[in-house]
Order: sequence, then C-alpha cells, then structure tokens
Amino acid sequence: MRSSISPSPFFFLFVLLITAANLRTPITVTGPVLENISRTFNLSASEAGLLNFIPLGMFAVLAPCASWLGSRLGLEKALWAAVWLIALGSLWRIMGYESGLWLGTLTLSAGIAIANVLLPPLIKRDFTEHTAKYIGLYASTMAITASLASGTAVPLAQATSAGWILSLGIWLVPALIALVAWLPPLKYARTPRPQPHSANTVRLTSPWKSPLGWQVSLFMALQSMVFYTLIAWFTPYAQAHGFSQLTAGWLLFLYQVIAVAANLGCMAALKKQRDQRLIGFVASLAIFIGLAGLLLAPQLAALWLISAGLGAGASMVTCLALFSLRAANHQQASQLSGMAQCVGYGLAALGPLAFGWLHEIFASWNSALLALLGMTVLQMVIAPLAGRNKQIG
Repeated sequence: MRSSISPSPFFFLFVLLITAANLRTPITVTGPVLENISRTFNLSASEAGLLNFIPLGMFAVLAPCASWLGSRLGLEKALWAAVWLIALGSLWRIMGYESGLWLGTLTLSAGIAIANVLLPPLIKRDFTEHTAKYIGLYASTMAITASLASGTAVPLAQATSAGWILSLGIWLVPALIALVAWLPPLKYARTPRPQPHSANTVRLTSPWKSPLGWQVSLFMALQSMVFYTLIAWFTPYAQAHGFSQLTAGWLLFLYQVIAVAANLGCMAALKKQRDQRLIGFVASLAIFIGLAGLLLAPQLAALWLISAGLGAGASMVTCLALFSLRAANHQQASQLSGMAQCVGYGLAALGPLAFGWLHEIFASWNSALLALLGMTVLQMVIAPLAGRNKQIG
C-alpha cells in the first residue's frame, strides 16, 4: 500500500524512525546524570523527583488533546509541530539556567506526548497490512536510542567540562534531523475533512465506554510504571548495593538494549499469533522474575535486568500494537491511543513518586520493590484480557 505522506514507503519509514528516535532519549538520558543536574542548580530531592514526574504527567494530561489536535490539523502537521516542541524544549533545557531546565522539560514533554499518541494511528491509516511490522520497528528504534542515551550519559558528562549539558545536548541532533525530514511529507499531507453524518453512518464505541479500552489502558499503565520506575531509581538502588554510578548507567543500557531484542522478537511473534494473550502474559512474567531477582539477589543485577528488559520490550511493542489491533479504524485507534496513554502515563507517573516515598518512609529498598512486584502481578492478570482477539466496536 502506498503511503499518503510520501511518494516512497521507504522515506515514510525513515521519517517514522527518526521521529521515534526522539520519543524516549530526552527522558532516559536524564536519570543517570540527575545527581549532576541537581548539584548544578542545587535542586532538592523533591525537585529532582518532580523533574522525573513532569514527562509522564504531561503524557497523561495531553494524550486526549493530542487526538483532538490530530483530527483538526491532520496527523502529519500535528506530528511536525510535536517535533518542533521536542527540539525547542531540548535546546532550552541546556541553556544553563534553572528556568530553562523546567521550561524545556515541560515543552519537550508536550511534544513527546503528542507524537506518542499520533504515530500509531498514522501507521494504521497508511500501512494497515503491515501494522505489526512498522509498530515493531518504531518501538525498536525508541528502545535503541533510549538505551544509547542512558548508557552514554555518564561517560559524556565525564568527558568534557560541559558535563551533563553535553549528555543532554547531543540528543538535540536527531530532533533537528526530524524537523527537516518532515518537510517533504507535509506536501502530501491529508487535509482533515468533517465526516458527513447520515443514517448509514456507523457510530463506533468510545474506548472510554468500553471494558476492552480500559483493559488495554491498564496494561499500558502497569508496564509503563515498572519501566519508568526502574529508569528513575535503578542508579541510586545500584549504588546502594555497591555499584558505581558509571556501572549503573551501563546496566541501564543493558536493560534497554535487551528490550530492543524483545521488540524485534515480539514483532515476529505478533504476526504468527492469533491473539496477544500469551505474549502479554509471558512478557509480564519476565518482568516479575526480573524484579524478584533484584529484590533477592541484587548482586546479579545484570541477569535480572536481562529478564526485565525482555519483558519490558515485549510489553511495549504489544501495547503499541493493541492500539491498532483493538480499533476498527484509524480514528478509533487515535482515540484508544489517547485514552491508553492518558490513563497509562497518569498512573505510571505515580510509580517513581511512590517508589521514592516508600523507600524514604521505610528506609529500605525492599518495601518499594515489593510494591512494584505487586503491580507486575496485576499486569499478568490484565494482559490476557487486553490480548483477546476482538475489537472495541
């Protein structure tokens, strides 16, 4: 099927992947050097925690608005605007002023929130027959670049006097490339037109009124909660168990690189399976094993992060695929994507906050990890429900 946004499907793939390269790096690069940033601006522990909270909070708040924006402007123009926000926010964040740090984080988070919602329905609209393939490549690109960002953050910060500014600033480059790459597709953008209502018009159920919509959203919430909690808190957890900051950063890199392999493997499995129940359950179980291992034998963190990474990667690509597979058309896919990311990131944002709060209250990592394990058990229950072979209607 020929894409409406470009004369070449290969160019569409490039635009898709360079956009995806900007959707996790601004977040994952922050965790390993958060201590450095805090020292620069004399941030308190609560302010540092807020810096981690802002992206997920913005994802949740803006997800429903993103769906509306895509309908009004068209998917292509809305996505180009999103990349602009990511680029501007990334620039403001490294200007060296505390106000720029906060404004930049808010701005780039808004851009990522919009792109998170609108890329899956764009794929469903233009490449219906290859949805799983393109979703898998999109998820893999996010995972690869996210892992590179977290793995290289500390070495880059230590390499020059620029410190953490270089670690964050280097990821402005893919945002600038994406801005230019979107220019040709904008010429082929579809102009949104209001759909005429008639007696024969089929009214599709709103995901907000569908139990299946809520099951997909909860699956999204639970897997995201674990991922972002580990990204935010693994470095101090590892340091408390004898690992250096540099080693902890590379362990996070391993966690996310393994997720890439899971993305690709899951992409192939999605094509062969009749539904996604088994994939979702096994992915959730792998996360449970990884967290349980970190709790019981933290010295083997690399082994447990491999298990958790396999589960995280498979869970993410399954979630992204569900936005399309559970919807009847790309409009409903956009609505489901908006709902799932609103609910999902809203609940996921509480994960790092609650994890830190439990750690502080009980002066122990065990209570926080046990709570996270409980969320993973719930994910194992929800996964088979969200993975059933049916649509919202």
